[in-house]
Amino acid sequence: MNADIATLAEEYWQHELRTQPTTALLLGDHRYGDQMEDFGRGAEDDAIKAYEEFLARAEALDTTQLSREERTTRGVLVEEARGKADELKSRLAEFDVNPSMGMHVVLPQLVGQITLPGANEADNIVRKWSKIAGMFQQSVHRLRQGAVLERTPPQVAVEKSIEQIDQYLAVPVERDPFLTVAPPASFTEEQTEVWRDRLKQQVIDSVRPGYQLYRDALVEEVLPTARPQEKTGLRWLPDGEEVYDKAIRRHTTMALPAFDVHQTGLEIIDQLADEYRFLGAQVLGTTDLDEIYGRLRNDQDLRFKTSEQVVAAAEGAMRRAEAAVPDWFGRLPQAPCVMAEVPEIGAEAAPLAFYLPPALDGSRPGTYFINSTEPTTRTRYEAEALAFHESTPGHHLQLAISQELDGVPKFQKNALVTAFVEGWGLYTERLCDEMGLYSGDLERMGMLSFDSWRACRLVVDTGMHGLGWSRQEAIDYMMANSPQAPNNIESEIDRYIGWPGQALAYMIGRREIMRLRSMAQQEMGAGFDIKGFHDVVLGSGNVTLPLLADLVAEWTQTAA
Repeated sequence: MNADIATLAEEYWQHELRTQPTTALLLGDHRYGDQMEDFGRGAEDDAIKAYEEFLARAEALDTTQLSREERTTRGVLVEEARGKADELKSRLAEFDVNPSMGMHVVLPQLVGQITLPGANEADNIVRKWSKIAGMFQQSVHRLRQGAVLERTPPQVAVEKSIEQIDQYLAVPVERDPFLTVAPPASFTEEQTEVWRDRLKQQVIDSVRPGYQLYRDALVEEVLPTARPQEKTGLRWLPDGEEVYDKAIRRHTTMALPAFDVHQTGLEIIDQLADEYRFLGAQVLGTTDLDEIYGRLRNDQDLRFKTSEQVVAAAEGAMRRAEAAVPDWFGRLPQAPCVMAEVPEIGAEAAPLAFYLPPALDGSRPGTYFINSTEPTTRTRYEAEALAFHESTPGHHLQLAISQELDGVPKFQKNALVTAFVEGWGLYTERLCDEMGLYSGDLERMGMLSFDSWRACRLVVDTGMHGLGWSRQEAIDYMMANSPQAPNNIESEIDRYIGWPGQALAYMIGRREIMRLRSMAQQEMGAGFDIKGFHDVVLGSGNVTLPLLADLVAEWTQTAA
């Protein structure tokens, strides 16, 4: 690889690991294992400066001297650096209280995935826990800065976060999730006991006091001035329109007007109606759309009875897909995918499922987390589409392959380009229908349900953040235009409130992948090869949608 782009890519990656120590730890890099993320304004300013410098250096490279692979790397770096700088310039920390992705709920869910090779790493995790109180102090300080500027978080996000913290603090110390990190395999029983006592002391001295401090600030300072449910979107902040435009660009890698995205969502919802009516006649004996939605939402026979059933259905679909993918993909990952249940703390506000990529050092496989709490609220007909999206051939195939690519910089392998990553996950839900992986028409109805869910996101995310909709307007729209259960809808709407723009990436990305596939099929005719298409889509790591279009166009021309 060109020395300039290789050096720049490696420096960028090292910056990412250094400034995101928890992410580095989960990837198996223990150099910063005693550090917590720095949420201070000064660290934010330093990061903005660093990203702008990376951006300037990348844009200054002479593209005529770069290979196709190097131009792709440069393009990803440009968009990542620009997007992260813009995101930080939005000063989200000044109003960021997030019951879906906040550190107060994410950390307990990930602790069990940390691996500790030896004594030094075990010592480091004790020191890391000692800094959690400081992290929460920084978060409170940033919220106070936001309040001065009338940039306050939404009321519903604050209330849910308080509830989550109360649930955490109610857990006995002996069962604290921060104690679930496993000791090094080399530790004796005595060493383990001593180390766990030290870990427990940090939970008592730092972790729980940090949570309590954050909780008290939310109750006493933040909640009284939080935005009411009628003004949950960014639209109601002084600089909300600019912040939302940046969020759309960050998550879709394209400059899309909010109104246009909104209209696209409305159109897709209309297009799905005929598919619902066709399958409704086969499965439910009706073509009435409201009746179909109502049956899918309310029929208890379509729900799971136990958590064990939730897990079994997910694992069965994942293993069935693993057996089928060699016929559809030329490149397959070496890393396995395992299943785990979302920890009980925070599970109520957690997504239905999510995927955690393998550790770079091979110490941990890819993991498909399934939320098995409240099984009677989990629909049987959606279980297979969910498993395909999060595991194989969805995120596991995509992200594990990315990590194993030769000649691709590490930052590019691990960049979470939302539209590419989530667009692929949604693409595979329909792909699995082509592959014949759904058990029957009822399970195919789950594929439609998830399509309308992601199409509704285009409407309600832009509705709240771009057009000024209230939380209830967003809930009402999803209730009227999808079969999602009320509890799932409320949880999802609250996720979009706390994470503006991210929910747009799924359908925007899927539509672009499908457009590129259709274009390639038209141009190549009988020469089109689905394995080749999938391999080129997944063969350059995580890329922006415009770069993906360039890669597919080049493949179409050279392979024809």
